Amino acid sequence: MRVTGTVLILTLTAVPLSAQDAPASDSMEVPLARIVKTLQKSATRTLGGKQFWSDVRFFRGWRIQKNVFTGHCRLLDSEHHRCAHGTLEECEAALLRIREEQQLEPMTGRAVILIHGLIRSSGSFNSMARHLNDDGCTVVPFDYPSTRSPIPAAADCLNQVIESLEGIDTIDVVGHSMGGLVLRCYLRDYGDDRMRRAVMLGVPNHGARMADQMHNYVLFRMLYGPAGQQLVSDEEGLIADLPVPDFEFGVIAGGRGNAKGYNPLLSGDNDSTVTVRSARLSGASDFLLVPVIHSFLMTDRRCIAAVESFLDQGRFDVEREPQRIP
Repeated sequence: MRVTGTVLILTLTAVPLSAQDAPASDSMEVPLARIVKTLQKSATRTLGGKQFWSDVRFFRGWRIQKNVFTGHCRLLDSEHHRCAHGTLEECEAALLRIREEQQLEPMTGRAVILIHGLIRSSGSFNSMARHLNDDGCTVVPFDYPSTRSPIPAAADCLNQVIESLEGIDTIDVVGHSMGGLVLRCYLRDYGDDRMRRAVMLGVPNHGARMADQMHNYVLFRMLYGPAGQQLVSDEEGLIADLPVPDFEFGVIAGGRGNAKGYNPLLSGDNDSTVTVRSARLSGASDFLLVPVIHSFLMTDRRCIAAVESFLDQGRFDVEREPQRIP
């Protein structure tokens, strides 16, 4: 019964604005006025569906997301309330009207984009986001359907979000796990002169041994989708083709500092999912090993402090010399 209900809800919410609410006139003024007028009264919190939507626009906490299956879009406020839906153009027009009516100032200064890993969402960065907000940064929590689209598709959506950051002077990025590969894929296919620094948290920069061992299993394919297949350490695969950032970046890896790590099924020190050897990437300005398992790297207080330090000064700890990776 739960499955049936979910399918019904997705079916109903997938109907674009033009099919549900558009008047007979071709003019956009009426539906836009209706959207803004009823914004506070009718905005509803989303039911989730984070593996179906990808961010494509960002402005001061407002986000426009695109559905990976239907292609239609929705406009969310900072509290994840859906305030409009329809085509990308309709959602952009609604956001513009909201900016004008609420007299929202343009974005300025430094932005920090947070890119989550496989099966996760931007919510996994909530603790870090609060600290970065306190540092005066414009925090951009990038959501993408990690189990439903390949890594290059996520990189394309990331590019659209970055292009929407008008007024921002510099951009820093923090990527956890596959999120770091999304960043590197973005750098291969796109790029932006505003990129300043990046931190990679438990990123399988040389492939994930767990994916090597399990990628042929049907259950693995079902759970992790096309991106999961791209995590293998294949010399002919996607990861081998990704560039190293041409700006300052640091690497944080989880591990016990011994030959066994947290997962005995993996060879060498590891964070239970990614080996330290795979996380290390040549060219890094600093490297930090922390005794933290993979899923908690972005919430660990030591990692958060290290990220803040690196984004501010280019090193994880001002009291020690950076451990560069040659």
